[in-house]
Amino acid sequence: MSPTRPTIHLAQQPDADALLARSPLAALVGMLLDQQVPMEWAFSGPYTIATRMGQGDLDAGEIAAQDPETFAALLSEKPAVHRYPGSMAKRIQQLCRFLVDEYGGDAEAVWRDAADGKELLARLEALPGFGKQKAQIFLALLGKQYGVHPKGWREAAGPYGEPNCYRSAADITDADSLAKVRAHKQEMKAAAKAAKSATSPPSSASSSASSSAKSGKSGRN
Repeated sequence: MSPTRPTIHLAQQPDADALLARSPLAALVGMLLDQQVPMEWAFSGPYTIATRMGQGDLDAGEIAAQDPETFAALLSEKPAVHRYPGSMAKRIQQLCRFLVDEYGGDAEAVWRDAADGKELLARLEALPGFGKQKAQIFLALLGKQYGVHPKGWREAAGPYGEPNCYRSAADITDADSLAKVRAHKQEMKAAAKAAKSATSPPSSASSSASSSAKSGKSGRN
């Protein structure tokens, strides 16, 4: 992957990380898989898929042309590529078909000639399965670890583009940083849960108890 061949530690497995380092499509697929499972599991997925297909790399055209049921079965083999292998198989094929149709199957073309960070973010957001947050995280990953630096890339990546932070996959460079990113995610989930609880209406049981108390007081009057 140009312009820089990085040393990647997202999968925490040498062979899987080596594939992520050299294969733009593997990096995109790993990012796509990074939801509802531990990051190491997600980013090991591209290597598992390539190995089961008998290849040293992923090929967008080959994956797009796979029979959907056959490809889903491949991802479902134990150990499964994802917690939801059937659903993710569909998403991976959708992504690969898009890359074939829009970029001739060349995943790196998504960012190779992007004029600036804003354009690159728009291209990433257009990918099937990539919402704004996922697109910003992948943009930050490209900038921080793959040497992809279009003008304004940090700004386009939002908080994930900030230096010296541990917010996402973009900041994982070893086991220690992985632990810090995981701790940050747990803190964010706890904060979100607390905020939701603080703004939630009273439960039906609480409301019933309150109504009963008011009714009793009214009766005594």
